[in-house]
Amino acid sequence: MDLYEHQARDIFEEYGITVPRAEVTDSPEGARVIARRLGGSVVVKAQVRTGGRGKAGGVALAADPAAAERTARRILGMDIKGHTVGTVMLAQPVAIAREFYVSYVLDRAAGRFLAIASAEGGMEIEEVAARRPEAVARIPVDPAEGVTSATAARIARAAGLPPQTVDTLVRLWQVLIREDALLVEVNPLVLTEQGRIVALDGKVTLDDNARFRQARWGADDPAVPDDPLEAAAAAKGLNYVRLDGEVGVIGNGAGLVMSTLDVVAGCGARPADFLDIGGGASARTMADALSVVLADPAVKSVLVNVFGGITACDAVADGIVRALDTVRLTRPLVVRLDGNNAARGRAVLDAHAHPLVRQATTMDGAARAAAHLAHAS
Repeated sequence: MDLYEHQARDIFEEYGITVPRAEVTDSPEGARVIARRLGGSVVVKAQVRTGGRGKAGGVALAADPAAAERTARRILGMDIKGHTVGTVMLAQPVAIAREFYVSYVLDRAAGRFLAIASAEGGMEIEEVAARRPEAVARIPVDPAEGVTSATAARIARAAGLPPQTVDTLVRLWQVLIREDALLVEVNPLVLTEQGRIVALDGKVTLDDNARFRQARWGADDPAVPDDPLEAAAAAKGLNYVRLDGEVGVIGNGAGLVMSTLDVVAGCGARPADFLDIGGGASARTMADALSVVLADPAVKSVLVNVFGGITACDAVADGIVRALDTVRLTRPLVVRLDGNNAARGRAVLDAHAHPLVRQATTMDGAARAAAHLAHAS
C-alpha cells in the first residue's frame, strides 16, 4: 500500500523529522488560499501514488498565490502513469545547500532490511548508480538490532552524508518499524542553508498484511485508483512497482532486484518495473509475474534474475517453462539463474528451447543482453 506524499510527510512530522509546512487541496481556489497562508511562494506538487511527477509536469514552483491557483488548475486532473491527479500539496520552498538520498527497503532474500543512501540526491537513484555506482551505499540492517545512533552513523559515513543526518536516519527507521512499512524513502533529504536537515519528499509503502493497523493512513481510500498494473500485481500477491523504462525486471529478493535495476541502468537501458517474487517461483507465480510485466506496452524485453536458495533454480526453470504454456511470450526473455541447482535449471530451459528465451550465466551478461534486445526491438 503506497501512501500519498502528504501522508508520508505527516508521518515524518509525527516522528520528529523536519518537513516543510504544507497543506493539501483539491481545488485551484483552495491553492490560492493555502499559498497566501504559507507566505506566498509555494511548491505545488501533484498527489499520486506513483513516481515521475516532476518529469510529467506535476511539480512546479509558484511565485505567489495567483500563480499557485493557475498552477493547481493545470495540475489537477492530469494523468500521470494512469493516475488522475485529484489533489495537490502546496509546500513552503526551502533554501537548499545539499541534497541526499536515503531509504530503507525490505530485502526478502536476505531476510533483513537494506539501507540505501547517497550523497547525490534529488534524482533517480538508478541514474546515480549508473553514473557513479560507488556513490550509492548499501548497508544491510539486522531487524533484531535495528538502526541505533551508531548504525546510523555508519550508514552516513558509508554514503558520505554529514553527521547532522544521523538523527533523521534513526527516526526514519522508527517510521519503518512502527508503521509496518516495507519501504521508507526520502529523495531529497536536504541540508538547508541554515544548517537544518529537512525531508523534502517522501515515499512510504506499508505492508498490506498490516492494513488493519494502518487504516488511519487511507488503507481503504478509493479516491484515486492505483496504477492498474500495480493493482493487478497486488491482487496476485506480487511486490511490483511500475517504472519508466523498457526492460522488465523480475527477481527474488528486494536487494537482488534493486541491484538488477542498477545493472540494467548501467548497460544503457531503463528498468520498466521492480517485481520481487519473494521466495516463490512456482509456475503460477512466474505466470502471474510475466503476465503483469508483459501487460506494460513500454516493455521491450524481460530479464528474470534469480538466485536459488531454499527454492532451487531447477524449480524456478520449471516454473518458467510451465508459465510459458499459459502466457503468450511476445517479447524476448533473458534468464539468469545462479545458486542452488543452477546448472539443472539451465538444462530445463535448454530442453524447452523457446525461441524468445535466452540465458546468461552472469547478472552483467543478462542485463547487457536484455538492454540490447530492448533497443533492437
